[in-house]
Amino acid sequence: MNKVIRIGTRESQLAVWQATQVQNLLAQHGFAAELVYIKSEGDIDLKTPLYEMGVQGIFTRSLDIALLTDRIDIAVHSMKDVPTQLPKGIITAAVLKRASYKDLLVYKGELPAVTTAPAEALAKEGSPLTIATSSIRRKAQWLNRYPHHTIDNLRGNVNTRLKKLAESPWNGAIFAAAGLERIGLRPEQSIELDWMLPAPAQGAIVVACRENDKYAFEACQLFNDEHTALCTAIERDFLRALLGGCSTPISALANIVNGQVHFKGNILSLDGKEKATIEKTIAINNSNNLGSTAAKELLANGGQVIADQIRNGK
Repeated sequence: MNKVIRIGTRESQLAVWQATQVQNLLAQHGFAAELVYIKSEGDIDLKTPLYEMGVQGIFTRSLDIALLTDRIDIAVHSMKDVPTQLPKGIITAAVLKRASYKDLLVYKGELPAVTTAPAEALAKEGSPLTIATSSIRRKAQWLNRYPHHTIDNLRGNVNTRLKKLAESPWNGAIFAAAGLERIGLRPEQSIELDWMLPAPAQGAIVVACRENDKYAFEACQLFNDEHTALCTAIERDFLRALLGGCSTPISALANIVNGQVHFKGNILSLDGKEKATIEKTIAINNSNNLGSTAAKELLANGGQVIADQIRNGK
């Protein structure tokens, strides 16, 4: 009799939804699986901004420990939360087909200027808005476009953040579209921020297992999406080459169109005032080093100065 694969997950509604998707995919291929709930540090402390917590891996450490101590067989994560360097003994077992990679603004009242007016025009009309997010990437990009606005910290799972937004004086808050849409919580008063470049691997779900667990690895490989795996690997290589984590305003997006990989990436100063960008297109069969190559070009064209400022805390 085949063994039951133990799926480690955080306890939030979104995390459980993602783990259940993996459980269903395993079932479709004839593998029995059960969910095991693990509390993470990121779920316990909901007040400290993520970028002050040494956030890299904060949502994955507890699951990593559970994997390495054989409490679970696989762990399911939002891929953008996973450090670019996995702990020794843990490997990627599968990357699921990507959902929306976009950020969206959930707003209160009327916000037509945010959707239509450039920053220059918006700066001259109306009252400055207060927007909430715990993401330093979203904060930097928003302030780059709307430098007169105020950004407040917003922590918690999706449900908690929506509740805090409803009870606050904020004009709006920024969420990952995939997170809200997966659990059916996207409000009518929300708009996609097409101008905002996402976090590397945003919208993708990844499954990790122990390096020596051939059974779990081969089971998960049956639903690995090769295009999503390639694009997210490129984005994460870009992040790794820039020595960035969740506390660095680095964004990246790779798309495959007609056999070519289209890549966009950027790095911003913490206050959003400075920005360096890169765009590249290359054939799929030549794209293995695209992320690191793009990062080197970005650093040589204004990115290094910004990266040094961030490291020095300026």
